[in-house]
Amino acid sequence: MKIKEGFILRKICGEYVVVGEGLAQVNFNKMLSLNESAAYLWEQVAGKEFTSEDLVRLLLDKYEVSAEQAAADVQKLLDIWVEQGVVEA
Repeated sequence: MKIKEGFILRKICGEYVVVGEGLAQVNFNKMLSLNESAAYLWEQVAGKEFTSEDLVRLLLDKYEVSAEQAAADVQKLLDIWVEQGVVEA
């Protein structure tokens, strides 16, 4: 899995948002809001291939959370990213 080219994480007025830049994202006419944990994951995997297990590991390394909770949170996040079209398999 990889974040698609042209999607950029920005911090605007204290909020993390993903915006599309460039012609390839011309149909992405919205901003995707991320919480601090999701923004951390985005920053860690931007420009790299990653798996859901990689994201779970990142959460476990940074936060005091169970593996089960981290896996559930990652799955919810990936579902949103796929639905919004910001990642590719």
